[in-house]
Amino acid sequence: MNENITFSIIKPNAVRTGKTGPILAMINEAGFEISAMKMVRMTTGQAESFYAVHKGKPFFDGLVEFMTSGPVFVMILRHANAVEEFRKLIGATDPNKAEPGTIRKLFAVSVQMNAVHGSDSDENADKEAGFFFSTSERF
Repeated sequence: MNENITFSIIKPNAVRTGKTGPILAMINEAGFEISAMKMVRMTTGQAESFYAVHKGKPFFDGLVEFMTSGPVFVMILRHANAVEEFRKLIGATDPNKAEPGTIRKLFAVSVQMNAVHGSDSDENADKEAGFFFSTSERF
């Protein structure tokens, strides 16, 4: 595992409303290096697999539907203590509880439509990055 990477998704609502540029600017200004990035449109199968940990929870079907509703940007980000530092930058999952100046406070619509996903551990960062990027795509 590489403790200096994290994985992020700019979610469909943020892409659809033109927030990709401002979010990327905040990521860059916070000192993160975008090591790999691409725009994808997740299939239902991909979304179900990526979010399998939530299968059976009441919000699972809505989450899958939302994440397949439009294109997303998936990214591998590099920074010292990347997971922890990125979690600080994006803020709490619930935008109403997020700190002022965080990505979710500024750009989220709701808990589900919270603009960005960020890995919650080094292990998950590696796993999630591997879901979307081959080893040769990781810089």
